[in-house]
Amino acid sequence: MPYEIDFLTVGDGNGDAICLRYGNPLSGYKTHLVDGGFSGTSKTIIDHIEKYYETSLIDNVVLSHADNDHAMGLIDVLEHFDIGAIWMNRPWLYASEVLDQFHGGYTLQGLIDRMKELHPYLVEMEQIAERKGIPIYPAFQGSTIGEFKVLAPTRDRYVSLIHELDKTPTSYAEEATKSIGRIITEAVKAAKEWVLETWGTETLGDNLSTSASNESCVVQIANFESKKVVLTADVGPIGLAEAADYAQTLGLLSPPRFIQVPHHGSRHNVSKTTLNRWVGMPVPDETTKRGTAFVSIGTEKSDYPRRAVSNAFLRRGYPVYPTRTGSIRHSQDMPSRN
Repeated sequence: MPYEIDFLTVGDGNGDAICLRYGNPLSGYKTHLVDGGFSGTSKTIIDHIEKYYETSLIDNVVLSHADNDHAMGLIDVLEHFDIGAIWMNRPWLYASEVLDQFHGGYTLQGLIDRMKELHPYLVEMEQIAERKGIPIYPAFQGSTIGEFKVLAPTRDRYVSLIHELDKTPTSYAEEATKSIGRIITEAVKAAKEWVLETWGTETLGDNLSTSASNESCVVQIANFESKKVVLTADVGPIGLAEAADYAQTLGLLSPPRFIQVPHHGSRHNVSKTTLNRWVGMPVPDETTKRGTAFVSIGTEKSDYPRRAVSNAFLRRGYPVYPTRTGSIRHSQDMPSRN
């Protein structure tokens, strides 16, 4: 099946706005939007879909997670287009299951209200959907979204992460311990950046961790006539491993034609072992290509993607293309553009 993937530029900061279209002129095309970048990104998305996809309908809108650099730009997009369905995970729907993990004398309704207060863009998306009659579905492992299958997170793991999300009220977790961990992690990261890499020397680690918000990200895969496309958002090593396990049960765990570099190329998110599972072991040299990797990078984020990460993908046959200087496109059997 022909398809095209556009990673749109989102401005100075890192963020995701990914437009996809698949199908053919005879049977028609489906439009799939993943994340919306910042508020200013909405015009870029609207202009792109109207100019290149020539449609007023987005069949599926997927919010990978609730961070501002993924959610804010979707507001105007939902208002502007006809929308078939929204796929997003709303933490307050599971408040009753996590109430005992929060202190401060929360009642159930009080926790729900506070969660909504901390997620204004999700609430606004919910309000738009209600007004326009757009269905909202959770995006958990096993969900089918058009040609895409959700590989992660499982519902249980998402619920287990809620009390640790950046935008939920303070839980019993010790903030001091978190702060010390961040300081140590940043120091290790800075030291590793100075290690000289060669083709045969890799500094990418295995004992990695990232935020709960990142690990809650929706990971999707599509199989377009054996040409697999994997979208990872900001997921971390736990979510990538969970996604790989499920992809294996589906018979889909083999090097894809296209893969998104997680979290703008941060070295907290991709472990060596998990990357080997997803895209294969290192290849002999740079002439061997297995596929293509895209990464969303802000124009002012010159230190991303991290060198160790882009090298790791290249070492496995995936040259990495960033959006730093503008939007980029990957396509298969789709018409060329003027």
